[in-house]
Amino acid sequence: MKAMILVAAVVTAPMAQADDASPETIQQGRALYATNCATCHGTNLQGQPDWKRRLANGRMPAPPHDVTGHTWHHSDRDLFDLTKRGVAAVMGDGYESDMPAFGGKLSDDEIRAVLDYIKSTWPPRARESQGKITAADEASQP
Repeated sequence: MKAMILVAAVVTAPMAQADDASPETIQQGRALYATNCATCHGTNLQGQPDWKRRLANGRMPAPPHDVTGHTWHHSDRDLFDLTKRGVAAVMGDGYESDMPAFGGKLSDDEIRAVLDYIKSTWPPRARESQGKITAADEASQP
């Protein structure tokens, strides 16, 4: 049921690949990341220390968005949805997260720009792998 809700929520928001993003879009994404994301995910996309261990409050620290993290293991659609709706909304079942929803703060294009910036920092192998994950996800959509 959760998977069906996730698909329905983002099927109208296709993502561009970072390789297709203009230098201006990547620069815009970098600025938006610095303003909205770097406080938790780090100025160098490094995430919070011990990001795989729960904090005292039971929540997970912000993961890195560089190649050492798992961001590149997710499709564009999933990354967009997590950013727009927030982790707790996507996970459901009372999941608690410090990751807010940015849908009320950033436009869809601004969210895409942030994701394009993040993807632009990955080495070719990670971008290729994430591209395949995205292609498989898109192919599975009705």
